[in-house]
Amino acid sequence: MSESAAAPKKIRKVEGAGPGVDTDESSRDFDPETQKSLEEIDACQNEIDALNEKASEEILKVEQKYNKLRKPFFEKRNDLIKKIPNFWVTAFVNHPQISAVLDEEEEECLHFLSKLEVEEFEDIKSGYRIKFFFDENPYFQNDILVKEFHLGSSGDPASQSTPIKWKEGMDLTKKQKERQALMKNNRKRALEQPRTFFSWFTDHGDASADDIAEVIKDDMWPNPLQYFLVPDIEVEENGLEGDEDDSEEEEVDDSIVVVEEEGEGDDDDDDGEEGEDVDDEEAYEEGEDDGGEGDE
Repeated sequence: MSESAAAPKKIRKVEGAGPGVDTDESSRDFDPETQKSLEEIDACQNEIDALNEKASEEILKVEQKYNKLRKPFFEKRNDLIKKIPNFWVTAFVNHPQISAVLDEEEEECLHFLSKLEVEEFEDIKSGYRIKFFFDENPYFQNDILVKEFHLGSSGDPASQSTPIKWKEGMDLTKKQKERQALMKNNRKRALEQPRTFFSWFTDHGDASADDIAEVIKDDMWPNPLQYFLVPDIEVEENGLEGDEDDSEEEEVDDSIVVVEEEGEGDDDDDDGEEGEDVDDEEAYEEGEDDGGEGDE
């Protein structure tokens, strides 16, 4: 092969270089030794990428295996949770991100939430669904509300949810529409979008940025007990802090006592000095008396 034919292989071009990138420096010829090293590095990188892809497949298999092993424990946990009144609404209210989208009426509605489940699809990577089980309630007719997230490799992530069959006059999503109407006249908050729990449930605008779903799937569902017990944990922590404050106050009191003792010591010294002066005077007077008697 002639040198002219091999030359293009030695040129590395950066297409679509961003601002500030010197294309003259990015597009240049490499000497044969460098070119060979670059090709070998590229071959190594291809092997690494292939191993990473294989590792991902193996990790998925492990996840599928342990999802099946965890399932009976999740079911047992849900059975035990049913024995605790208001478990799920308490856990939701104690969670900082979930509570941020709960208004008072929705909190009352969630008192009827009896069970929560998160199910990953069989292949895991294609998506998951969140199931909310409700007892009979005055808000809607549904026993189960489901929101699904499809994360397929082709196309953008998408979500869908069960249509809520609101009972007459109990549609909690109307509050969002009322807030939006009020915000139209408020320029400072024009960019803010009010969001509540049920408006999140019915929203399918951008599934890839659904932070509430991710929090429920990756934080709340794995260990809801920690959020149910949050107030008790805070009380314990506050108790420890109170003990520390008491000990600090005691240390301050001790220091005050020391200062007072030093003051008392000074007073004692003064008294001692006065006593010495009195003794000296008495001795002088006695001396004078003795002297006078001697003269006589």
